[in-house]
Amino acid sequence: MLLLRAVTGRRLPLPLPRRAWSRTGAARFAAGSPGPGGTGRAAPVLAALLGLGAVLAYGDRRRRTAQAAQAPRYPRYTREEVGRHRSPQDRVWVTHGTDVFDVTDFVELHPGGADKILLAAGGALEPFWALYAVHSQPHVLELLREYKVGELSPEEAPPAAAATGDPFAGDPPRHPGLRVNSQKPFNAEPPAELLAERFLTPNELFFTRNHLPVPAVDPGSYRLRVEGPGGRALSLSLPELRSRFPKHEVTATLQCAGNRRAEMSQVRPVKGLPWDIGAISTARWGGARLRDVLLHAGFEEQREGEWHVCFEGLDADAGGAPYGASIPYGRAVSPAADVLLAYEMNGEELPRDHGFPVRVVVPGVVGARSVKWLRRVAVSPAESPSHWQQNDYKGFSPCVDWDTVDYKTAPAIQELPVQSAITHPRPGAAVPAGELTVKGYAWSGGGRPVVRVDVSLDGGRTWRVARLAGERPPPERAWAWVLWELRAPVAAGAELEIVCKAVDGSYNVQPDSHAPIWNLRGVLSNAWHRVRVSVRD
Repeated sequence: MLLLRAVTGRRLPLPLPRRAWSRTGAARFAAGSPGPGGTGRAAPVLAALLGLGAVLAYGDRRRRTAQAAQAPRYPRYTREEVGRHRSPQDRVWVTHGTDVFDVTDFVELHPGGADKILLAAGGALEPFWALYAVHSQPHVLELLREYKVGELSPEEAPPAAAATGDPFAGDPPRHPGLRVNSQKPFNAEPPAELLAERFLTPNELFFTRNHLPVPAVDPGSYRLRVEGPGGRALSLSLPELRSRFPKHEVTATLQCAGNRRAEMSQVRPVKGLPWDIGAISTARWGGARLRDVLLHAGFEEQREGEWHVCFEGLDADAGGAPYGASIPYGRAVSPAADVLLAYEMNGEELPRDHGFPVRVVVPGVVGARSVKWLRRVAVSPAESPSHWQQNDYKGFSPCVDWDTVDYKTAPAIQELPVQSAITHPRPGAAVPAGELTVKGYAWSGGGRPVVRVDVSLDGGRTWRVARLAGERPPPERAWAWVLWELRAPVAAGAELEIVCKAVDGSYNVQPDSHAPIWNLRGVLSNAWHRVRVSVRD
C-alpha cells in the first residue's frame, strides 16, 4: 500500500500496488488507451495535463461517503500563502474553488510529466483543467479531495482593481500558464512544454504580443474603413463584413520577429523583450479575404508602380497615435496569399488579446504586420508611416550599433527565415536512460514548406532525421508549422547536447550559431536550437 502524507500530518492511504503507478500505465489510463493488445484510440499524453483525477481514479472510492459525514476542520490560507508552495522543496500546493491541496507526492507520478503539473504550482487548477475534457468526469473532484490540506480564507478576495488612471486597467484576464515577458503592455508566451503538444494552439495559450493597451471595442458600433486612391471608400460594420463576403478559413502560424531573442542576447546584449522559443503559435483563422474586400471597393488586381496596403489598429498611445503596419499591394490582392480580415480564431470569436472584433492575418509574414483591432485599411503609394513599420522590425549587420543605426537603410521585415526549436526535453533536464523522445516545431516564412528537420544528440557531430507531422499544404502555401519528433536510445550517465535545424522547400537552412546573425534589436533569431540534458540511471 502506498502511503502519502500531507502537510497536516494525516496519512492518506491509497491502496495501489507500486506497479500501478508506472508512468506508462498511468498515461494509458489518462489517455483512454486500453494498453497492449487493445483496440482503443491513443490520445496524447498531454490529455493528462494536470489530470490528477486520471490517476486518482485508481483510489478507493468506498470511503468518500463516510468522510463526507465526518468532514474535518481545515486550516485557512490566503492565496499569497498558497503561492509560496511552488516546488517540491517548499511543497507543491494548488487550489480548486476555495479548497487547497498538497500534491507534492504526486508530482513525479504525474502521467504528463512533472513539468506539466508544476505549471499550476502555487495557483489555481481551473485554468489548466479547462483545457482538457478529461477533467469533466464527475469522479475527478471527489478523488482530488484526498489531497486536501486546507481552505482559502473567507475574506480572500480577487486582486484589487487597477487604478482608474491606468491605461492598462481594462486589459482582459489572461491564462496563468503563460510565461510573461512584460505586464504593461502585456507580452507573454506559452510554456515551451506545451508548444508542440497540439497542432493548433489553444486560444488562451496563443502567444500575446501587445504594443499598447488593449482597446475595449463595442461590436455594435464597430466600423471598418477601407479607402485609398482608385477605389471607393467603404465603412463596414461587423455584420456587414460577415454577410457581404464569403467566409474563408486558413490555418496559419504567426511568429514574432523577436522569437528566440533571449538566445541572441547571450552573444551580446540586444534591445527588446527576452522571448524564449514560444513567441510563435498556430490557429485556424476565419474571416473575409482582404482581396475580396479590396475588389469590392473597386481596387484593381494589378497596379503600376509601388503600392502598399496600410493597416491601423484601434490601440493607440497617449498621444492618439495608433499601431500600424503595411504589406505590399500584390500580396494583399493575391488569391494565393490568403490574407484575411479575421473575426474567428479556432472556431470562436477573436479573444480581446488577439484583436476582437477584427484583425488582419497575413500568412507567412512576420506577426507585426497582422494588425489587431483593425479600424482602417488604406491603399497607399507609400508604406505605413507608423513607427513600427519605419523604425522597428528591421534587421541589420552585426557591425551596426545604436550610434550608427539608420533605419532608412533597411527594408521592413516581411517574410521570415526558416525556424525550428526543441520543446522537449527542456534545458537542464535529467532524462531516463533507454529511449529518448525529442519533440519540437519547425516553420518557414513565405509559404515555403519545411521538408526536413535534422536532430543531433552530440552537438552537431552526427545527425538523424526527425519524423514530421502536420497538415499537407498546397505548394507554396505552407502557412502552418510542422511538429516533429525523434526517438533514439540513450545510455545512463551520458551528457547530451541536443541540436535541431530545419530545411525548407527552397533548401534554406538555419545557421549554426547566432554570432553571424546578431543584430541590435535581436530579431530574426533562427540559429540551431541547442538543449543540454543529462541521462540518469
